[in-house]
Amino acid sequence: MTNQVKKSPRVPVHGVLLLDKPVGWSSNDALIKAKRLLNALKAGHTGTLDPFATGLLPLCFGEATKFSQDLLEADKTYQTVVHLGITTTTGDTEGEVLQTLPVNVSEEQIRSILPQFTGNILQVPPMYSALKRDGKPLYEYARAGITLEREARPVTIHLLEFVSYVAPFLTLNVRCSKGTYIRTLGEDIGTALGCGAHLNALRRTHVGHLILENTVTLDALTALDESQRLALLAPVDALLTSFPQVLLSDDLARRFLQGQRLALAKENVQLPEHIGRVRVYRESNQQLLGSAQLQEYGILAPERLISTV
Repeated sequence: MTNQVKKSPRVPVHGVLLLDKPVGWSSNDALIKAKRLLNALKAGHTGTLDPFATGLLPLCFGEATKFSQDLLEADKTYQTVVHLGITTTTGDTEGEVLQTLPVNVSEEQIRSILPQFTGNILQVPPMYSALKRDGKPLYEYARAGITLEREARPVTIHLLEFVSYVAPFLTLNVRCSKGTYIRTLGEDIGTALGCGAHLNALRRTHVGHLILENTVTLDALTALDESQRLALLAPVDALLTSFPQVLLSDDLARRFLQGQRLALAKENVQLPEHIGRVRVYRESNQQLLGSAQLQEYGILAPERLISTV
């Protein structure tokens, strides 16, 4: 009878890991690997990166998953290399070549067309995307050779910065709203230049206020022991630092955690100047209690509450 190695039971782990996703990995595969390394019970990522893309992939564990939606809604920043002259089925290096055209494009021509892709623009989502039609992702239709009509969607390109051009490779920095497809942006730029294009590389550098410089690779994470891995986790409220804080007494904290709306103006609690989303703490020990909406007249409406961390 062979001895089977007994797996350690998963444990509650709470916090945020900033991962530098390697090329060739899906976001979900990278999440599963990190979750196993941390022996975590619950985890989720905050928006996918295509397998060919690399860079910042924030992973949320335990109570931090309650706030992952904030990063899904946040602006993203990328550096991308656009390969002019070649179009592919997927708009990136993973697809089959559709067309090859000569590239007779100058830097001046490139700079002249970039403004038309800045600001509020419309994008047609690519067929090779996870958007669903009749409950099935578009990429499944695409793999079956079926092309469906897609409506153009509004997105915002806050920054489209020329970095370098060594024909046929054009490097750009892009800061954009949620829902923006950089592959589509690259293809549209190629179309505007008359030579077609696909993405040769894509690296995400920012998600909201989180930055690539604070990331760890899967290889580095694997080389650490369990305590060192856990030490890399940012606290749950790392996702909420852009919101003002409200401090509550023990009694108000108890009522807040019961889901009660609180009239803080009557309680003489120091309030932020502006109404809107806030992060809420117990004043006595600085424990995060959750997020809330601060409304007119000092009303605090609980939003997402922390259990125990």
